[in-house]
Amino acid sequence: MKVGLFIPCYINAVYPQVGVASFKLLKSLGVDVDYPLDQTCCGQPMANAGFENESVELAKRFDRLFEQYDYIVGPSASCVVFVRDHYGNLLAKESHRCASEEKIYDICEFIHDVVKPTSLKASFPHKVSIQNSCHGVRLMHLSSPSELNIPYYNKLRDLLSLVKDIEVVEPERPDECCGFGGMFAVEEHAVSGQMGRDKVQRHIDTGAEYIVGADSSCLMHQNGIISRDKLPIKTIHIVEVLAAGL
Repeated sequence: MKVGLFIPCYINAVYPQVGVASFKLLKSLGVDVDYPLDQTCCGQPMANAGFENESVELAKRFDRLFEQYDYIVGPSASCVVFVRDHYGNLLAKESHRCASEEKIYDICEFIHDVVKPTSLKASFPHKVSIQNSCHGVRLMHLSSPSELNIPYYNKLRDLLSLVKDIEVVEPERPDECCGFGGMFAVEEHAVSGQMGRDKVQRHIDTGAEYIVGADSSCLMHQNGIISRDKLPIKTIHIVEVLAAGL
């Protein structure tokens, strides 16, 4: 199988180490992975801001760029969800059948459900608290939503359990929103900030050294609060943990 690695804008611009770790991790698992150099924004920011029509050309470009791959894999649940859940409708208006929506995966979903490793080479001798992002929980099913009262599962926790020397915990209210929400953080910044402070404090209360999650946007929001308030915890993307030492 041939995999095209999709790296969202803010990871490319702000957290390039997450992109590098994603590539290394997939290679270490024996995946034939390629990074298309001409990729650009998936169009999510425009659509979220109410300018959905401006996402159409980006969706068509994305679909063409990744058409040769069996799978598209990206380290961002929110961006992957935008392609999977919205490209079909966007491109239907253009009489263009979207191929990407049926083969795109969040990297944790892909490793957990498709690759299915039984061990990893990584070692991370730290205590980490899992950040379950809203898109990851409720649209990608990376973990069980608490409001459904269904048996517990967490794909991030399953993958972290393969890392040597790590201690994994979860905060109180494990799937409560951190307050980022894209445009919500701008338009309702006071509410967003308070939600973020509450969430960070719950992670701190676990005694963890790191907040670990699959969405850099949620981690970015919380890291801003941590830096501003000089709080005793750090953030890290899960692929950096799963690829530690590669």
